[in-house]
Amino acid sequence: MDAKDQKALDDIEEFGCHVINVMEGEEEPQFTYSIGINQKQDKADLIVVGLKRELAHSIVNNYKDRMLAGESFETGKFYSDFLGDFDVCFIEVDKSHYKEYLGWGLWLNDGDNFKVLQLVWPTTDGIWPWDSGKSDYYKWAQPILNKSGELSKI
Repeated sequence: MDAKDQKALDDIEEFGCHVINVMEGEEEPQFTYSIGINQKQDKADLIVVGLKRELAHSIVNNYKDRMLAGESFETGKFYSDFLGDFDVCFIEVDKSHYKEYLGWGLWLNDGDNFKVLQLVWPTTDGIWPWDSGKSDYYKWAQPILNKSGELSKI
């Protein structure tokens, strides 16, 4: 185990999760995800795709803290107070995306026996992934990580 691995384990023990930020690449947007929520709270970890690192990091911590305070989150429902005045919703991430997006989660859990939710956010114009008229950039910035890769209206 190296220093980065130990830091992740120490963060999980002290804060209830460790947050990983992955920089944008040529083919995919930046994303941020948690590890350790599943182990500490027996609840789903979280991934936020396409939002700036600092914002996504604070969203993950807000999610973890709200669950520690007793709140729970269900797929297909809308929630406030994550992203300013905009509602967000959650979908379950399909295990087919774990290798590409959740490498540290696979390491921590010694495989894919853990659950992850994706926080889905609208554009500043209030357009959701299931709406028509979304830009190519928005489709690229927020890939939908469920089984089909698409959402119908929630």
